[in-house]
Amino acid sequence: MANLIITVDGPAASGKSTVARLLAERLKASFLDTGAMYRAVTLAAMQAGVELRNEEQLLKVLHDNEFEFNIGGVEMAVCVNGLDVTSQIHRPEVTTNARYIASAPKVRARLVEIQRQLAAGQNKLVTEGRDQGTVAFPDADIKFFLTADAAERAKRRKAELQTCGSNESLEQIQKAIEERDKSDQNRQIGPLKQASDAIVVDTTDLSIEEVVEKLLSCVKDRCLKKNRK
Repeated sequence: MANLIITVDGPAASGKSTVARLLAERLKASFLDTGAMYRAVTLAAMQAGVELRNEEQLLKVLHDNEFEFNIGGVEMAVCVNGLDVTSQIHRPEVTTNARYIASAPKVRARLVEIQRQLAAGQNKLVTEGRDQGTVAFPDADIKFFLTADAAERAKRRKAELQTCGSNESLEQIQKAIEERDKSDQNRQIGPLKQASDAIVVDTTDLSIEEVVEKLLSCVKDRCLKKNRK
């Protein structure tokens, strides 16, 4: 297992992916984007035409396809059967359907196993998701939980989607985010929740750089205290 594991959890559009990636870059650590893992399985399932609510079919997709997650750098590359799908998995329809994979207990358990395998052998790792500090890495050295109000998260997601050519209204996006929050919080396996020992950071009124600096300061402070013991 990595000598230093930092988890960054939080709801959709809280900024966790961007912040975690930049934090990993600053710390010269590997970056694990777990959301990309779920979207990769989602893409493969959609391409195979399986019923997304059928867990056994989803599990078969996971077993029958070769998934590669390269976390060696600060930008995680994703391949399915040797094909780079890093850009494809960020399509709006893939993101929307990822909730089915995230809610499938057997698939989720297998992906958590893969996350732990990926962490093995890494010197430093920054991993982001919704259950990294509670399920995947409950003994992580430092845990963060990012949050922001739904209206602000909707604005961020709209700006992101516009770059992909989407014209969804702000109201539609906020409604989708609130529904995703409810789904994530209420699922039985790996629900979205704050770890009891997590450092909570409200990003509503902060820029990405301000959030990164805040997390970096916490990491340096925690590591300094650890080395003094």
